[in-house]
Amino acid sequence: MSKRLTLSQAACQVLTASDPCEKVRLTYEFANAWQSGKMTDIGDNVPPDRPARPAKPELCSPTLMPKRSSGPGKRRTALIHAIAHIELNAIDLAWDIVARYVGEEWPRAFFDDWLQVAVDEAKHFEMLVTRLHELDAAYGDMAAHDGLWEAAQKTRFDILERLSLVPMVLEARGLDTTPATVERLTRNGDEATAAILTTIADDEINHVAAGVRWFEYVCQKRQLEATSTFKEVLGKNFKGHLKPPFNYAARDLAKMNRNYYDE
Repeated sequence: MSKRLTLSQAACQVLTASDPCEKVRLTYEFANAWQSGKMTDIGDNVPPDRPARPAKPELCSPTLMPKRSSGPGKRRTALIHAIAHIELNAIDLAWDIVARYVGEEWPRAFFDDWLQVAVDEAKHFEMLVTRLHELDAAYGDMAAHDGLWEAAQKTRFDILERLSLVPMVLEARGLDTTPATVERLTRNGDEATAAILTTIADDEINHVAAGVRWFEYVCQKRQLEATSTFKEVLGKNFKGHLKPPFNYAARDLAKMNRNYYDE
């Protein structure tokens, strides 16, 4: 890797890598280069509107997703496949946020945070793909929905919209729903998958925390009140209302003020 590669160039290389294994490999390589000081310049390369994707899985609108099989084994595989797809998208989302909003003139800590998120998501994807292989399946075997990247496109013009919708709503919802899924998997004897989801949930607390931290940083910089701004920008991009139950313990660890979501 050239020492003159900028961080935004690195982000674009990850985003334009269609092979998931290459996307993961580049994530580790570039994050290590940044963290070790071998890469220092941010650059101003503009990321693509959509990341490159492999031929499979077929991407569908969330409303057009085929129904999952009623068999318990296939339901579990479908669950793992769906989460793996989310984690692959999350790798790209982390790199996209690194390059898309460089005009905000961030401190280094901003890039530190989102590169760590990218590394975590790459680790999660690898763990889930390995679990699929153990169950005689592979990523791409099933259709997947495109909802997460639709959210990214909807919020590509304003960092406040991106942070409010992705980490502070969609990822925070994962904090709410994962404990019940882990409990169900454990009850059904699938401790291996339960352990993976527990690791993911623990890491996601830090990801939500990063979203909250930088959302509030931008609000302060723009002299905006954070809670009302969150609700205003969310109203533009999120249909319906934030509904309980909420995982208050996890959200509190992420330093997400309850005024954001608990009315």
